[in-house]
Amino acid sequence: MAMAILAVVGSASAVDTALAQSAECGEIQKTLQARKDLVAKANVASNSKNKMTPQAACALFGKLQTNGSEGMKWIAANKEWCSIPDSFADGFKADHTKVVGIKTKVCTVAAQASKMESQARAQAQNGGGSGGLLGGPGLTGSLKMPQGAL
Repeated sequence: MAMAILAVVGSASAVDTALAQSAECGEIQKTLQARKDLVAKANVASNSKNKMTPQAACALFGKLQTNGSEGMKWIAANKEWCSIPDSFADGFKADHTKVVGIKTKVCTVAAQASKMESQARAQAQNGGGSGGLLGGPGLTGSLKMPQGAL
């Protein structure tokens, strides 16, 4: 009878370990689904007539980078326990590296666009012109129409 109880306790312990492992190992699914949703947003924006602003793209890729960092951290902590294949870990890392590069470029463009917008607002507030062909600061006088046959 004691052996039967130990066998049941031992198998219950194995089931608890397997359930704990599957619950922990399933946690990555949340990160992967969030990543899939963010990538879908980026794809919709890139295929839309109304393109995403550089600031919005920077924010989106910032979220993707954060998601990738969380995924990388989880993979590193659970690779052995959850038997994550090297190919998955390597692919996720390569994808994350690409996202970081794109985010850097997009956010640089966003910063430049913000700076240019700020400069244009400041110039407009100071009454500065655009410096077009016929205008510009310091240009005074009137424009005379040409006379004679045209």
